[in-house]
Amino acid sequence: MLVISDIHDAPDALRRLVGLGGEIVILGDLVNLTDYRTGQGAVASVMGIDFATRTSAARGRGDYPGMRAMWQEEAVSGDDLRGRIGDELASQYQRAADALSGGHGLVIHGNVDRPDALRAALPASFEYVHGHVVERDGLKFGFVGGGVQTPLGADGEVPDEEMREILDGLGAVDVLCTHVPPAVPPLRTDVITGRQERGSEPVKEYLEQAQPRLHLFGDVHQPKASTWRVGRTRCYNAGYFRATGRFLRLEGTVVDIGSVNS
Repeated sequence: MLVISDIHDAPDALRRLVGLGGEIVILGDLVNLTDYRTGQGAVASVMGIDFATRTSAARGRGDYPGMRAMWQEEAVSGDDLRGRIGDELASQYQRAADALSGGHGLVIHGNVDRPDALRAALPASFEYVHGHVVERDGLKFGFVGGGVQTPLGADGEVPDEEMREILDGLGAVDVLCTHVPPAVPPLRTDVITGRQERGSEPVKEYLEQAQPRLHLFGDVHQPKASTWRVGRTRCYNAGYFRATGRFLRLEGTVVDIGSVNS
């Protein structure tokens, strides 16, 4: 089993991963709204690189009102910005689907994903498993997609109350797979931006109470710590696939780290 997260529109790297063989588990964020390193992504394609850079900088500062004001100013013209960006994301999902063809696996959405568009684009050999428990080799894998709720109210966000309900519905599992990290400071701190991203309190509570053997996740691109322990649970950040080609190879509950870029 090969586990990845935060693909953010990297079809060539996905093809190399499929070529390795084995089941692929994708922990969300298949599309790229804005790459914070370069400004590239769907927003830049539709609105231009300057707008993408300014809005992503505002989001990085946590200035959601300022970011919203920039979008509202651009929307005055009556242009269907959401629709145009949706079209660009659909193209990205199609590129991902083409790259995944010939492979098989399991997928959940991340905070920048649009779940309906993601499900519609997936090849038949990939199953969308948000809120599901899947058994492999005698181990129970529980899956919960989505990001922590923000003032943006993006399609891929999941409110804490809903996250708790889904986690409770999983019951006890051996391996918990989410997009977001638990609210553990070293796991949710991005060392490049210097910010603590929005780790999930419900996920942290689940780990403390249910104590699965493993927790696999993504979301934070340059984490202060990519591995940690919460009680007996070993936690691993599987990303940042777009930049590093990183994947986790799972044999039972033994985790090895590889990269399709090496």
